[in-house]
Amino acid sequence: MRRGRRGALPRGTAERTLTSVGTSIQPGEETAGTEHDERAQPGDHAQPGGRLTEAPLPREREVSRLWHVTLSVSGKEAPLKEVRRALEQLAHDHPFLLTSRYANDHAEIRYWEEARDLHDAAAVALRLWGEHRSSAKLPPWEIVGLEVIDRETYHQRIAEGYGPPPASPVGVHPY
Repeated sequence: MRRGRRGALPRGTAERTLTSVGTSIQPGEETAGTEHDERAQPGDHAQPGGRLTEAPLPREREVSRLWHVTLSVSGKEAPLKEVRRALEQLAHDHPFLLTSRYANDHAEIRYWEEARDLHDAAAVALRLWGEHRSSAKLPPWEIVGLEVIDRETYHQRIAEGYGPPPASPVGVHPY
């Protein structure tokens, strides 16, 4: 008698699908003793007692959306030339920045962020100033305001004549 590889089924034996500890069914057989007679399908998950539930479908890749972000910062006065240079460096490092307005004690940065949802866009915006404080030599100001709106809301506000003015001219400008 030839021995097959370990775990291989003897010839003529149908493959069994394990549905829960102590319960197995043949492919195509109905499960006995369940509230609903369900057939085992690839990807089904067994519940205690042999009851099958449908496997969750793989999540589709979530689509990113565009969010308009306005980040406001303020703090102790700094020389205007240094504030301008720091904001220009930030814009150079991150060309997604549309426009920045500044004074010697506050600034506003506006840009479009691509993110899955508002929470992700806001999280990125809240990290922006602190993460680039040293690389762009930004003033040690704190974030005092954040607005994140979706693209549709942004364009609706513009069409209705309220909301932030269109981000033009692009660049870094004094108030």
